[in-house]
Amino acid sequence: MRVKESRELRLQKVVTKTGVELWRIVVAPNHFFLEQNPTKPSKYGTAYREIKKIYPDFYMFWEIKNDEYTGRLLTGTFLEKEDIDKFIDSILKEEDYKKYEDIKDEIIK
Repeated sequence: MRVKESRELRLQKVVTKTGVELWRIVVAPNHFFLEQNPTKPSKYGTAYREIKKIYPDFYMFWEIKNDEYTGRLLTGTFLEKEDIDKFIDSILKEEDYKKYEDIKDEIIK
């Protein structure tokens, strides 16, 4: 692979006013992604808490630019090879993806 663009990111552990520790991914000044608060009694706080019971390494980050939520969400999870299909099945209604081979891109150093 060749690098087309490169950015420095900072990963920070922050503490909310209520004492909850969350991750923040800083992209640029006044632009970051803040982890969804799983203790928040809200639609997404509840959903996040429930998803993390099944996938403990699942993360949801809300994009914040110039001190305002953009409405965009960055999500991801760290999975072991044997858990990937289970995770995909839980999201997709169809299983067409299983017809394809597991092919990885070549990494050029």
